[in-house]
Amino acid sequence: MKLVTAIIKPFKLETVREALSQIGVQGVTVTEVKGFGRQKGHTELYRGAEYVVDFLPKVKLEVAIKDDLLDTVIETIENAARTGKIGDGKIFVSSIDQVIRIRTGETGEEAL
Repeated sequence: MKLVTAIIKPFKLETVREALSQIGVQGVTVTEVKGFGRQKGHTELYRGAEYVVDFLPKVKLEVAIKDDLLDTVIETIENAARTGKIGDGKIFVSSIDQVIRIRTGETGEEAL
């Protein structure tokens, strides 16, 4: 089992969610986050004063999946989240040792 974590632009959330639903992904956890990568923030103008925005708003998606879906999920997120501009985000993949569904007590892949 794998945990796919994707950091994407907020306006791409619905597009990515729909694309994941179409390939059969049933559960996604979404968190609003802030951060920066290579772009290191940017400067904005507000009421004539310039100020630096160090942390940009992003959305973090977490999807727990079976191993055989990994390549499809990564490709789907990449295609749905890509704008071709700086700050499109990152995808991280981690292994999951155990999953337990609290309601039923199911474990492993059955709990996904």
